[in-house]
Amino acid sequence: MQFHRLLSVFSCVALSLVPAWAGPPRIMTDIAPVQSLVAQVTGTLGAPDVLLGPGASPHGFALRPSQARALQQADIVIWIGPELTPWLTDPLATLSPSAQRLALLQAPGTRQLTFDDDHAHAHDDDDHGHDHAQAHGDTDPHAWLDPGNGIAWLAAIAEALAEADPGNAALYRENAARAAHDLAALDQRLADQLAAVHDRPFVTAHDGYGYFETRYDLTNAGAVRSGDATDPGPASVADLRATLRDHGVRCAFGEPQNSNRLLTMLAGDADVTVALLDPLGSGLEPGPALYARLLENLAETVAACLGAGG
Repeated sequence: MQFHRLLSVFSCVALSLVPAWAGPPRIMTDIAPVQSLVAQVTGTLGAPDVLLGPGASPHGFALRPSQARALQQADIVIWIGPELTPWLTDPLATLSPSAQRLALLQAPGTRQLTFDDDHAHAHDDDDHGHDHAQAHGDTDPHAWLDPGNGIAWLAAIAEALAEADPGNAALYRENAARAAHDLAALDQRLADQLAAVHDRPFVTAHDGYGYFETRYDLTNAGAVRSGDATDPGPASVADLRATLRDHGVRCAFGEPQNSNRLLTMLAGDADVTVALLDPLGSGLEPGPALYARLLENLAETVAACLGAGG
């Protein structure tokens, strides 16, 4: 397997890692939204790396040698956690055994949701670690889609970096506080924007928007797939077809990272508008501004589609 071949290349180097470093730490993140949040905290002290580039799905990914080298060189790894990328757990243990780690889903103040048959609900269960394909009853890992979590994570990131790099602690905390203020203002603007369409039903390609829907009281009437790796059976397809027909659904939201063939077919049969939501910001310029722009794009797409026709 590819991972085991990578281990033979990097295992000797990984053993040489030490927990101390000079200057700002080298930071690895998992996905672009996390990289964006970290970049807001680091500011002028350096740009964090990201494993998953534009268009890459975090589900079922395989590390390339260059990515494994970058992971091996990281002083700190900041990621959503194994709930989103279970395939990253072994490489972290082997290639970055001495790296400091911050799993954001476990950070203080994080609101966690769980999948169920209809939508995500808040919970306080600590039993995590399942593959996202086993969606129902498990933790929904798409927690960056709630800007409230983004605000909590900015503080957690600042504290992790302050501990690792005490000489720049004040700057990390100042940057995080400024970014949190801006994000809170954006959150209010999005709430105002979406208030007029909160009760208009829609369907999605997969059940991965629970955080965004819960934050803004949106009405998801159903999903083609309960998880990214699960194809719906005939009964589920029939249920979704009935939902589109009988519940006044206006929009069906697909994703650029996944096939939308079935969603498009069902929406066409019901004369429902299809639009794309990009939960990873794959079409955006990486960097500090990506996270806010990702949320703005989601809100703009939802409001435009659900608001069409008044």
